[in-house]
Amino acid sequence: MNGIILVDKPSGWTSFDICKKIRNLTREKKVGHGGTLDPFATGLLLVFVGKAVKFSSNFSSGDKGYIGEMALGVKTDTLDSTGVITETKNDFKPFDEGQLKNAFNKYLGAIKQKPPMYSAIKINGKPLYKLARKGQEVERELRDITIHQLEILGIDGNNIKFKVVCSKGTYIRSLADDIGNDLGCGAHLSSLQRFYSHPFLLSQALTIQTIENFSKIGELEKIILPVEQFIF
Repeated sequence: MNGIILVDKPSGWTSFDICKKIRNLTREKKVGHGGTLDPFATGLLLVFVGKAVKFSSNFSSGDKGYIGEMALGVKTDTLDSTGVITETKNDFKPFDEGQLKNAFNKYLGAIKQKPPMYSAIKINGKPLYKLARKGQEVERELRDITIHQLEILGIDGNNIKFKVVCSKGTYIRSLADDIGNDLGCGAHLSSLQRFYSHPFLLSQALTIQTIENFSKIGELEKIILPVEQFIF
């Protein structure tokens, strides 16, 4: 089997877990993905099978789209809801929509972003997250990214739902943390769903259960997309 399987990743699964599952179902040794999703995140994960794996970098470098929620007033060490709370602030005044839009709009376009300590980026051969787990923090170089679209979808008390379309390598956790710091109250990313990974949409993806069902009836090939149609 060779091609792409579009997976709707559930929360709690790592991207590696998904690849391992697809490897077992397809019995193909070569399986890879086109852009890591954090375990707590959900949504579209491109999984490459067989000879298609060599084309994964063509897709991982494409733009991504997310629907996220951030909680104001609470900071965590991982910058998301899986981490340990490091700071809380309850005495800030509610922000009006104009203040929030101004804070968000600052990050539109080509910007530089500092990656989080809890990330797989390596410094001197060591992944940052391993240093972070030991309580160590090191200097990280700013990275060039582009935020093509950043839109507030809803405000519910201290919770803000937003949509972002961005370049490869953008950390939405860091974006939420930066916006919270700019507002002066702190924030963390409370949920994240990837709805777009160029050129595919989440609506095209299948759940693990559905993929398993196709496997049981011997029709996995029906859901594998030929990579040649989408090379750009």
